[in-house]
Parts: sequence; C-alpha cells; structure tokens
Amino acid sequence: MKKMRNSLLFVMMLAFMMVIAACGGGAESESSSEENEETTENTSEEKQDLSLLTGGTGGTYYPLGGQIGKIMTDNTNANITPQTSGASAENMETLRAGEAELAFTQTDIAAYALEGKEMFDGNAIDTIQAIGSLYPETIQLVTTKDSGVQSVEDLKGKAVSVGAPGSGAYINAMQVLEVHGLTTEDIKPQNLSFDESTDGIQAGTIDAAFITAGTPTGAVEALSAQEDIVIVPIADDKVQELMDQYPYYSKDTVAAGTYKIAEDVNTVAVKAMLVVTKDLEEELVYEMTKALFENTDSITHAKGEFITPESALEGVGNLEFHPGATKYFEEKGLQ
Repeated sequence: MKKMRNSLLFVMMLAFMMVIAACGGGAESESSSEENEETTENTSEEKQDLSLLTGGTGGTYYPLGGQIGKIMTDNTNANITPQTSGASAENMETLRAGEAELAFTQTDIAAYALEGKEMFDGNAIDTIQAIGSLYPETIQLVTTKDSGVQSVEDLKGKAVSVGAPGSGAYINAMQVLEVHGLTTEDIKPQNLSFDESTDGIQAGTIDAAFITAGTPTGAVEALSAQEDIVIVPIADDKVQELMDQYPYYSKDTVAAGTYKIAEDVNTVAVKAMLVVTKDLEEELVYEMTKALFENTDSITHAKGEFITPESALEGVGNLEFHPGATKYFEEKGLQ
C-alpha cells in the first residue's frame, strides 16, 4: 500500500511539473511573440534619410535650413540633412537628378524651371512640387560709402558682382540693370558668391554686389562690422516697372538699423520657398509641412517670423503643391 501511495505521489508530481513546463513554454512563446511584434513595429518606424539643399554659408538658406531640418527630424518619420549648395537654380537641377528630396529656391527660379525659361530654356523641370513659400528674399545692392555709388545708374563703369551665371541673384541683377537702361557691357561684371562678394568689397577689388537673400544676410552683416555699408535704393518708378514686367516681384524695404544703415531703403523682393520631389509619400510630406508650420516658434533666425501657413500660399504661381502639403493647408481651411 505504501509503495502504491509513493507511486501515485510520483505520478502526480510528474504531471504537475509537466503543467508548469507547458505554462512556462507558453509564457516564453508569448514573450517571444511580443518581442517579434515589437521588432517589426520598430523596423516599420525607421526614419527615412532625406537631403535638404540650402545655399552658401554666407546666405540665409543655410542657417535657416539647419533649423527647419531639425524641426522636421524631431517631429516626423524622417532624418533631414541640410546641405550647402549653389542655391536656387543648382538646387532645382540637383532635385531633377534625383540626388536630393527637398530644397530651398526662389519663387521666380521655380517658375523658370516649370516653364523651361531663362537658365532652364528648353529644359523644363516637371518633377517638383511646392511645400510653400517662406519669406521675402530681398534684392540688395550692397556697396560702401567710399565707393560713391548712390544709385543703380552709378554702377556704370564699376566692378560689380552679379552672382554666378544662371543663379537667382544673376537673373535679378540682370532685370534690375535692364529697367535702368544698363547691361553687363556697361559695368565690369564679376561672378562671385555672397561671401566672395563681400570679401571683394572689403578688399577693394569690386565696388558693389547684387545679393538676393533674406535680411539680415550673414555675409553682409559681417561686412557691416568692418565697413560703413550702403544699400543702394531702387526708385519707386523702377520698382513699379519691375513688378509690371515680372509679376513675382513685390515691394520691399531694408529696414533702418539693418547693417547699421540710418534709414529705410526701398527695393524689391521675390520669395523664398521650399520644394520637394513629386515621388515623396503624401503622408510624409504632410507630416513635414505640419511640423514646419506648427513649430515656427522654434526658429530663432530672423526670417522665422515671416513663416506662416497663411503666407505659405503666396507667390507660388503655377507650381503645384505636393498632395501632402495640400492636405495640411486644407485642414487649416486655407485651400
């Protein structure tokens, strides 16, 4: 009897151990399943690496692009890497080549690319769409008090930086000269970057420079720390003539105190805008657009105050908005 009781106890203990093992295996299996699900979820949330083309280090695109890139990286499923570049026209060509996904550009340059005009003559770009316009890009004719240049007409016979051929600044310079009855044959044109232009003014190798950028522009600020600079005004009738011939221009002012100038200076501006390639996913572009316009308080650059959802629709012209951007502006009741 005792032997039977011991056998029965052994069988019961064995059965109990098998139940415990089965339960443990189930828990382990469940845990493994949860880990697999978590791994799958993490994999699906891996950030997409994207490049944001800006401009030279002496302009506005580069420092502002760094801040916008950080906002988008912090608030979307993308890692945005800002890159220096030759700015507007070069950026459009780089997007065409598929070597980047986002870019800064001037609204007039975007229009030329879409229409196949100017530097894109006969070679239109139809693979880009807009996120939105950002801020005014002011046409600044920069010189010093010692140069004697007080008007655009005074540039005749002077060494003047007009920007790289085909750049946005170059086209702007040509158009400003045109309405004043001047061409490059009337000046000594130099094709310099913003930094090279201000260095040349300081060194005395050039007399003036056309710079198209948001104010204050880094390169011009650096020059103003060393020299008494002058921003040459564009007369009201010439401002109107520019706007009549080229509708993407608008009146603008370089405010007193900028670069230590004593009075407001009348000029014109185009707009800076942000564009993307058409093939980016709608939801991702929606997230990036929302991140930008809902976090402008994180932008410390002076141009951040101009970046609003309402103004983002201005000056874009015939360029289509990316569906992701459209989704955001429709949610805001703006489209």
